[in-house]
Amino acid sequence: MAITVLPNKMQQLIKSDRHMFSTSDDSVMMKQIEATHAPDGREIDAKPLLQLVEDIWRQAKPIIDGTVHDTQAQMDAFADKTSHSGFTGMLEALAYSIQRISCEISYKCTGGGDAHATTLTLFNMLSSYTWDAKVVLALAAFATIYGEFWLVTQLYSTNRLAKSVALLKQLPEIMEHSDSLKHRFDALNNLIKAMLDVTKCIVEFKELPSHYITSDTPAMSMALTHIPTAVYWTIRSLVTCATQIIGLTGYSHEYMSSTAEVWELSSLAHKVSNIHGHLTKQLAICYQYIDEKRHMEAYQTLVRLFEANHLDNMKILKALIYAKDDLQPLYDGSTKKRVNLEVLRRKIVLLLISDLDISEELDILEQMYRESRHDPTRLESQYEIVWIPILDRTTPLTDAYKMQFDKLQSMMPWYSVHHPSLVEPAVMKYIKEVWRFTKKPLLVVLDPQGKVVCRNALHMIWIWGSVAFPFTSAREEALWKEESWKLELLVDGIDQNILTWISGGKYICLYGGEDMEWIQKFTMEARKVARDAGIPLEMVYVGKSNPKERVRKNVTTIMVDKLSHCWADLTSIWFFWVRLESMWHSKMQHGKTVENDVIMQEIMTMLSFDGSEQGWAVISRGSAEMAKAKGDTILQCLTEFDSWKENAVPDRFVPALNEHLHKLHTPHHCNRLILPGITGHIPERVVCADCGRPMEKFIMYRCCID
Repeated sequence: MAITVLPNKMQQLIKSDRHMFSTSDDSVMMKQIEATHAPDGREIDAKPLLQLVEDIWRQAKPIIDGTVHDTQAQMDAFADKTSHSGFTGMLEALAYSIQRISCEISYKCTGGGDAHATTLTLFNMLSSYTWDAKVVLALAAFATIYGEFWLVTQLYSTNRLAKSVALLKQLPEIMEHSDSLKHRFDALNNLIKAMLDVTKCIVEFKELPSHYITSDTPAMSMALTHIPTAVYWTIRSLVTCATQIIGLTGYSHEYMSSTAEVWELSSLAHKVSNIHGHLTKQLAICYQYIDEKRHMEAYQTLVRLFEANHLDNMKILKALIYAKDDLQPLYDGSTKKRVNLEVLRRKIVLLLISDLDISEELDILEQMYRESRHDPTRLESQYEIVWIPILDRTTPLTDAYKMQFDKLQSMMPWYSVHHPSLVEPAVMKYIKEVWRFTKKPLLVVLDPQGKVVCRNALHMIWIWGSVAFPFTSAREEALWKEESWKLELLVDGIDQNILTWISGGKYICLYGGEDMEWIQKFTMEARKVARDAGIPLEMVYVGKSNPKERVRKNVTTIMVDKLSHCWADLTSIWFFWVRLESMWHSKMQHGKTVENDVIMQEIMTMLSFDGSEQGWAVISRGSAEMAKAKGDTILQCLTEFDSWKENAVPDRFVPALNEHLHKLHTPHHCNRLILPGITGHIPERVVCADCGRPMEKFIMYRCCID
């Protein structure tokens, strides 16, 4: 195996760099550096000066890389940034200091002296400036050396003056050996980039808003302890870069192609890049802290806004959707155009809040909305809906995710927030914490002054549709006072056939569950009993809440075998159950329970039917005469029809059925109630709708898998 013998100079560099990068030596050097730091209070806007330095590097870099120069448009854009009077005045004030530092660098680096000693000299010259100003001024001084070198190199073949200067500096000799110098120029370029990256980081720390983060904030305090070290190694690096640039003049080809200098530049680039990585992490922590403070401030502003009274709803809507006037934040689903928030001024606004999983709700809500728009002059039509999408900001907005959003947005005939990114984190926090949004969609109602008059009007809209206008809690309570438990309340608007059968005096049976064997037995027995009793019976299969594949298969079998009527559209089955859940929510919001409300007792019974593993049935005649039971009980009752048919005289079938069901009822039972998706409210006590005893509370997580 070949053994590589390092040149003496490289061995010395390795030793010196090991020494240079050691922690203990860093500590000694930093004490020297910090001893020079005596800022006099003057403040310099370092950013435009840094931009000028970066532009010099960019202009020189294409020469090194052999690529094209900036376009005229880029040059004009840069001229615009640097031509304002403030920048010009600052340069005039700093020109002398920059020139002095540049001369000092040239003088010290020409002799190839000790890099640390030269760096310390520069820090003494920069003692009255802040850390960010020190490093930017030093970089500006280096940029004059670096820029002049490459400017002459660039022009020497076409400009007589440049050629004469280049001859004196022996630059043609350098360019003749540009191939052998490529590794050095690449290493030089990498180090300068690392220096600029660190400097930009330091300037960025300086520009952090003091309103949100101060020097005693832990994240900022930690960063400030590292900035002097970062400034030291950046200036130390530019001293090395200057030494390399100046050292190219007058040296032999052998020196120019030496690998020792490349190794020195690469070692420093590695060190400075590590410093940049650390500062970048600290900067990210600081930005996170600032964002949290800003979000909390915005959140508190929202809280105060909603507590105050307003002349109209614009302050509230701007705080929720978009506060500036530089773009149109709404998408109008009817015209497919962007619009301003002004279209909502002094209107009743329903904020539809959801994630992207809103397909069933969207179908029903769209149908109701379009129906309400048939006559725009009606009172019930005087409202607007705005969709506010609440998406997880930690999940990247991929093309597929964006397509899903666009598809949903295009289906909505109302207004929607143009892009999910417009919904600020503070708004999300308010919606989740105050309005208790989790997964289930909300429909928050704002009156024309922006006051919340109902935190979720979906429940009353599912139950009563546009009749619930203006969708206030007071209107909801008034509508309940007019209601009683009857079949119309249970199926209103879902199936017009049922309403026709009710008015025709027919007996109607709603039944559900997933057990196909029970469904076949029950439907056959029910039809047999109806024939024997001489009653006109219509049966409708209403499936199960969260209808999936098994219910779909049941619907197909029922239709093929003509067992009964059923709703082929699973959205209708979903809506039947979501209306029941909405009734439960609505009653709960108004303090109703099984003990104090008859309708609540009936709702709970229906929901407990759905929570059981078996089927169930409700048999009714007309509007309010009902009998109901779980699958096994109702099937047994029908099979025993001969024992109670004498009581089922004309017009007494349902009462007779109820009497026999009561005889079959056993005190030993177990009801399982799966409460609908609760939005921030879990009742501590729920009693059984059958026996009135408190039910045990469990938590159940259920997915869509059958």
